[in-house]
Amino acid sequence: MSANNSTTTHTIFIGYALWIFGFLGAHRFYYGKQISGTVYFFTLGLFLIGWIVDLFLIPAMNRDADIRYHEGEIDFNLAWVLLTFLGLLGIHRMYMGKWVSGILYLFTGGLVGLGYIYDLWTLNDQISLINGRGLQSAG
Repeated sequence: MSANNSTTTHTIFIGYALWIFGFLGAHRFYYGKQISGTVYFFTLGLFLIGWIVDLFLIPAMNRDADIRYHEGEIDFNLAWVLLTFLGLLGIHRMYMGKWVSGILYLFTGGLVGLGYIYDLWTLNDQISLINGRGLQSAG
């Protein structure tokens, strides 16, 4: 996807909605910034100072994510909302067509939370990979 393409994979609205939980790094994970998301998780948004600064950085993080990830059949925004609020139940995995692991998450609490953490780190790449396959078969 090019920088001047009008399509979007991530939205500023969802970014700000997750920013409310930003002291836990939710918005940083959403925009593909796993390391800083993890740091925010363990430091409560860098002691809330980084969380406040991020209020102004979200538009730039949104642009970067739109360039980095592939738009397609799986909607990033819906998958992230499902992961954030229902992740331990595996609903986001079922939405992506990963029924076996989704049902496994459902009965194991997201594999006792470890699968949930894994998905925080990798969900954007998982979706982009699925969406990229759809682009190849369409072309």
